[in-house]
Amino acid sequence: MSLTARLYDLKQEIEGYAREYGLDFFETIFEVLSYDEINMVAAYGGFPNRYPHWKFGMEYEQLAKGYEYGLSKIYEMVINNDPCYAYLLESNAEVDQKIVMAHVYGHCDFFKNNFSFENTNRKMMDEMANHATRVRRWIDRLGIDQVEDFVDRALSLENLIDYHAAFIRRRPAKKPDEEATPQPITGFKVDREYMSGYVNPKDYMEEQRRKQEEELKKAKRFPERPERDVLLFLLENAPLERWEFDLLSIVREEAYYFAPQGQTKIMNEGWASYWHSTIMTQRALKDSEIIDYADHHSGTLGTRPGSINPYKLGIELFRHIEDRWNKGRFGKEFAECDDLRERQAWDRKLGLGRQKIFEVRRHYNDVTFIDEFLTPEFAIEQKMFVYGFNEKRNAWEIMSKEFKAIKDKLLHQLTNFGQPIIEVVDGNFENRAEILLAHKHDGTDLKLDYARDTLRNVCSMWKRPANLMTKVDGKGVLMRFDGKDHSEKRVDL
Repeated sequence: MSLTARLYDLKQEIEGYAREYGLDFFETIFEVLSYDEINMVAAYGGFPNRYPHWKFGMEYEQLAKGYEYGLSKIYEMVINNDPCYAYLLESNAEVDQKIVMAHVYGHCDFFKNNFSFENTNRKMMDEMANHATRVRRWIDRLGIDQVEDFVDRALSLENLIDYHAAFIRRRPAKKPDEEATPQPITGFKVDREYMSGYVNPKDYMEEQRRKQEEELKKAKRFPERPERDVLLFLLENAPLERWEFDLLSIVREEAYYFAPQGQTKIMNEGWASYWHSTIMTQRALKDSEIIDYADHHSGTLGTRPGSINPYKLGIELFRHIEDRWNKGRFGKEFAECDDLRERQAWDRKLGLGRQKIFEVRRHYNDVTFIDEFLTPEFAIEQKMFVYGFNEKRNAWEIMSKEFKAIKDKLLHQLTNFGQPIIEVVDGNFENRAEILLAHKHDGTDLKLDYARDTLRNVCSMWKRPANLMTKVDGKGVLMRFDGKDHSEKRVDL
């Protein structure tokens, strides 16, 4: 449903405050939904129209039960689109609606201005509806079971894309009927036709033709360099039927759309929380709403030991940056100061904090944000530790208070979302037209049952055996699935 007159007035008020503070966002359209409607939209990833699949129903059931049992509640959702779409929960109190609106404008500003979102599809609301239509057409032609089975396998591989380059415009995948074709072999140019046989003898022309065929084969079967975007490699090289190509391309396109949101979760939620806190406490909050606001805001920022709350970590780190640049706690002079008392009292009164956080909002993602701005002082202030499970005591406990260990652990969790990095290294492994994937081992072994499922699904699309090179307990292992059975053998890496 559309906004009531009161909510429309609140929207105009909060939007005005946001623009006064310098936030820059696309037109934002708010809609009011019941808890059941907002759970349905949330199950679809925030989009009211997605292709049919059982996973969305499963997510809806989980959200609905969480709300019914009082375990969770969705206050807001906002979609990276132009215009931005945001949803308000009908049962929210007025103070909650103001918090949500201020939070949404922070998200919308981040979506529009952070570099990670520059090349995302700003008409994804329409594109999602288009995807739904295409999938339903294939269901009508082939049946729900065949389409759903393929989508299941495609979704199991949706993380095999290049997350670190999600903001780069990528070459489009070739359709199955767009394979490279041989060009005529012309040889050396001759002025007189009767000289052609001497300048371009038959043996030479056959040799050139053979080389061309080998180059075409190589271009088709081998990535020129290890290919992180496994889905793109399958789209360009696997013998997919047209309907399979279409469905896999849909899964890949949506994976790239959502990737920047995963890469900037801490920054995005921190930025939105910073601005809803600033707008509410400095401009929009009434005296009668202070207790409710404090209660709900503190609930959002609550953190359990051993877990990361992106709202809390993000907002506190933005505030830390703002304070540092206001006081001049950066640069060579500050870095070389060894006097602890002097560092604690350091204040050059530069007032550059607000300018700096807008700059950070534009040019960083979570990994670079943490790597650049997480300081020992911040870790101490926020009581950040490395937690681990003590099997002897059967309990979680603090393993380290060392800053380097804290930072390394956090960066490891954020790099590639903590997921293994898998690349295609050979499309004609051992000259048998098999595909070879390689795991870039970072000290953590693969979950072997997941790896076997991945090989099975890659094999089903490649239509030939699939191989994976990895390490298990420090030793090289080549895993293989031939379409029927799994096998493993030791190899030297």
